[in-house]
Amino acid sequence: MSSFVRLGAALLCLACTLASTARAGGYERVRLPGDMLTLDAVLYVPAGPGPFPAVVAMHGCNGLWRQNGQLSLRHSDWGEQLAAAGFLVLMPDSYGSRKLGSQCGVKDATVRSSRERVADAATARHWLQGRKDVRADAISLLGWSGGGAAVLAAIRRDRRPADPRPDFKSAVAFYPNCRLQSESADFAARLPALILMGDADDWTPPAPCAYLVKAAKARGEPVDLVLYPGALHDFDHPRLDVKERSDIAYSATGTGKAMVGTNPEAREDALRRVKAFLKRP
Repeated sequence: MSSFVRLGAALLCLACTLASTARAGGYERVRLPGDMLTLDAVLYVPAGPGPFPAVVAMHGCNGLWRQNGQLSLRHSDWGEQLAAAGFLVLMPDSYGSRKLGSQCGVKDATVRSSRERVADAATARHWLQGRKDVRADAISLLGWSGGGAAVLAAIRRDRRPADPRPDFKSAVAFYPNCRLQSESADFAARLPALILMGDADDWTPPAPCAYLVKAAKARGEPVDLVLYPGALHDFDHPRLDVKERSDIAYSATGTGKAMVGTNPEAREDALRRVKAFLKRP
């Protein structure tokens, strides 16, 4: 083999490696056709040939994007973390796809966690199950705050999908508002679920989630709650200084104010715990 051929082969191999690394470390913008709406979404693909287990990740009331048009730090961090762990990650944009901004201060939301966002999660699952690089029977659901509430609504036993495709495998909810489901006499979880919250959360307080999980366990449902001492809402954010937010529609105090911020110890435990939970057979 000539030196030119060897050099060409080496450059081609390097280009393939760099392309794979860039794809794994960054994201793609994709569109998900649905029955009533085409959803914009962000996709993280791990390095390697697949097929991969996948995660549908549902954003909170702030949406996916920062005001400068960049993906929010929480979502880019979790997308990269999960992709590095071998998961293909799809983040549907429930608000931007409907020409809406942040919904944190909106009292009469038109995109509801219990309705429209459950449909968005189903659209995302269907789209993933059409990809050859995804294990159709290994797609989990994850969400933060309002997205976590959508996760709880989506995994109800009475909302089991009617289509023949495999259901979600498991579910993770970060600091969801559990009140709606905890007050529902018909709530029952059909999937293994993990809820993670700070015990000092004054935006979505943990008491309704504790009640929900206790009742679920009494029925034999595989639902667990992890409470982090002293942690606030948004504890898993990669770098968010502790501060008060005063722009929210509902809070535990009824004032529209709540404390938020990163808790490094809780964040590190959550990263480890969530990856292990999603990898369970």
